[in-house]
Parts: sequence; structure tokens; C-alpha cells
Amino acid sequence: MAARLFGTNGVRGVVNEDLTSELALQMGKAIGQVMKGAVAVATDTRSSGDMLRTAISAGLMSVGVNVLFLGMVPTPALQYYVKTHENVSGGVMITASHNPPQFNGIKCISADGTEASREEETLIEEIYATEIRTCKWDEAGTMDQVNDAGEAYIDAVLSHVDVEKIRGAGITACLDCANGAAFETAPLLLKRLQIKTVTLNCNAQGEFPGRPSEPTEENLADLISLTKNTRASIGIAHDGDADRCVFITDGGKFVSGDKSLALLAKLELSKRKGKVVTPVSSSSMVEEVVNEAGGILKYTAVGSPIVARKMKEYGAIFGGEENGGLIFPEQQYCRDGAMTVAKMLEAIALNGPLSKQVDKLPVYYTQKRKIECPDKMKTAVINYLKKTVTDGIMDSTDGLKIIFDNGWVLARPSGTEPIFRIYSESKDEVVSIQRANEFEEKVAKFLDPDAVLDLPEPKATDKSKRASKTKRFDIPAEEP
Repeated sequence: MAARLFGTNGVRGVVNEDLTSELALQMGKAIGQVMKGAVAVATDTRSSGDMLRTAISAGLMSVGVNVLFLGMVPTPALQYYVKTHENVSGGVMITASHNPPQFNGIKCISADGTEASREEETLIEEIYATEIRTCKWDEAGTMDQVNDAGEAYIDAVLSHVDVEKIRGAGITACLDCANGAAFETAPLLLKRLQIKTVTLNCNAQGEFPGRPSEPTEENLADLISLTKNTRASIGIAHDGDADRCVFITDGGKFVSGDKSLALLAKLELSKRKGKVVTPVSSSSMVEEVVNEAGGILKYTAVGSPIVARKMKEYGAIFGGEENGGLIFPEQQYCRDGAMTVAKMLEAIALNGPLSKQVDKLPVYYTQKRKIECPDKMKTAVINYLKKTVTDGIMDSTDGLKIIFDNGWVLARPSGTEPIFRIYSESKDEVVSIQRANEFEEKVAKFLDPDAVLDLPEPKATDKSKRASKTKRFDIPAEEP
């Protein structure tokens, strides 16, 4: 069996340690064997982007595939280009999204503009592990530059919102692009909507000197302050490759991705009723809002490709993740930062200030924790929790979700980093914190090689509640 290279969002690693030019060259050859026609390639602003995209491109051309280089554009701009050009068989995005600047990644895009399926990734991995034959000298592929992919993408976004309503609403904005891939497209979108804008971190600087590329509340202190002090209607923050977006209210308060998801689900359901799709990690607030708006919520495992494919299967009108990655099927089946911005501006134009819309949402308290965890231990952690959790309803859609009468806990391994995530939610803040602490301690103790663990005796042979003692390595790494 070929080694697994792809995580939940492409191949990622530290450049010239995990992710080398040799790997990228071989990956290009393998991708070229799967994507037979022309392949579009783009990068975010990371300083290692040129090294990796030229290596990938060399690999593609060496097996006879033509390359179309789109330059530095957001991931959804590349996806839109692939989707709308029949002569393009797929795409490759060089990005590590929210990861620190020493990381980069390779994300494959299918011919329909969606992220590559696991089946396609497996085929690429299998070919990667072989000695790939190159073509004859006169059959080598060529490279052409495409200069208008970003502008065409923004044109498409604008076609899906009420432009005149937004222009007439008197909205002002503060925009923070993290010096990432939206550095040109996001200002262009706001200019076309006639939004008076103050920009921050809107230069192509792949070391992310302004702030880390992950748009968390802690990382957005400057944008929060700027939005509040300029009395702007909204603050807008993208991640590194601009497939996600989070917001700041007109009063300078951070809006979590769950709340954006709920507000835009309500907007979409006001236009047409239907299904909304989101992962099991999303707040129950989303389900409450969707139900009240006359929609039906469907849960999936975490990962935007999974959400997108389930949306297609259900014929859903909207979907997205709790991290600010929202999917609008009328545009394309992928996370789309520019569409998210345009739709939120439309929501303000139609429904009033963002702060007032947020204040009307149901209140839930969510704790999010993460623990360093080697990849090889992730399955064992899940097995341990299944053995030791004795209360609540267990849901194994992704990791392990335990549903209680007054909230839930989700424990799941990251697909992109050597960490384990713990989510805890309740309408009672104290309960949310207590459960987060409890499960964080459980996982940390299990990962301590010197810890002695408590396990209940098997129910079939002993009805007593006495605990047995075991070392961590006695827990199987896989389910029997």
C-alpha cells in the first residue's frame, strides 16, 4: 500500500524538511498521470510558493501536461477557473492556508472545481510511489500565464448578490487580508461594491509579518481596534489562501464562524427553503437558527470536501464549517471567502447592523482546546475514550461526539497537524468549561507514557463498577 501523503486539506509540511522540491517534482508527475488535460496552477503569497509551483509544473510538463499559471490568487479563484474552463482537467493550489509561514502545501482540484476526492488522492499517491516514465522531448508540456483569473472570479461573485442594494446601504469596512492571497481580489470586490474601505495587511508578504494567517480573535486585535475606532460597519478578515473569512461587528466584537454560518444560513433560507449542511463540530445554535427559518440541517464529518459533496448529494442550498469556510452552491461547491464577504454585506444591507443581528442569535457557550498528539496515537485516543466514557449518546461521524442532555463534547484528531481537538458546548457556560477540562485532562493523561489509566471492567463478565489499571500501550491502536 502506498504511503498516505494527503491530509484533509492537501499535502502539507515544513518546506525543505517535509515538503521538498523533489517531492513536488514527483507529485507533479503523478498528478499529470491522473489529470490528462491542461492543469491550472496558482499560489498564495508564501515565499516558498515559487519553488514548489515550478517543481510541480516541471513534473506536470515532463509527462506531457500543459500548465496554466494563474499567479497569486485565492484558492476559490483557482477553483472557479478550473470549473469554468472545459479544456482544463484540474488544478493545483500551492498553499498551507492558515499554517505558519514555514509551512506550505499542495492541494489538488478536480475538473468540476471541487477539492479532489479521496479516491483521486489515493490514485495520485499510488502513482507517486512508482517510477514514473516521462514523455519524449517533443511531447513535453508548455506553460502559459493567465492574468485575469482573479477579476473573473470577482465578477462571478458579484452576480450572486444584490449589488445596488449593497451600494446604497452606506456600508463602511475595515479589511485585513493577512498579507495573503486575497491582497488584490478582496479590495477589488469592495471597490466594485462601492464600500468605503480601510485596509490592513493587504500586501503580498508571505512571511505574514502583520499577523499570523489564521484569523482567530487573538490574531485580529489590530483589526478589532481599527474597526471600533473608525466606527466601520464591519471588519473583514481572511486566512492565508482566502477560502475562509471571519467578521468583526460595527461595535468591534469578534464574530465566531458559527455565528456567521447561522446568519448566512438564515439569509439564504429567507430566499428559498431547503437543506443546510455542516460538520458535527458546528454549534447547536446553527441547527436552532436553521430550524426556526424553516430549513433542515444535515451533519457530516469535518472537512470542506466532505461538506461540499454532501451538499451535492442532498441538493442543499447552503453549507459550511464553523471556521468561517462557507459554501454557496450557486457559485461553486467549495469554501469561498469572497462570496462570504459579499453575502454578509448583503445581509447588512437587507437586515441592518451586524451587531444587532448577532445579538439576536441563541446563546451557546463553546470551548475549543487542542493537545499535541502524534499521528500514530490518534486512533488509540479515540479507542480509549470509547472505553472510558459511560454517559451520553456516542456519535462516531467524526472522531467521537458525546451528546448529553445539556450539551455535547467532540473529540477528534486534526487531519492536517499532529494535534487532537476537544470541543465542548452547552447553554451553561460552567458546564461547557468543566467538560472541556475533563476531556482535555483525559486525553493528556492518556498521552503521558508514564500514566496509569483507569478502565472499567468489561460489562459482560463483571457488573461491578471497580476500575482496572492499565498502561497506555495496552489500548489497541485500531479497533478489533
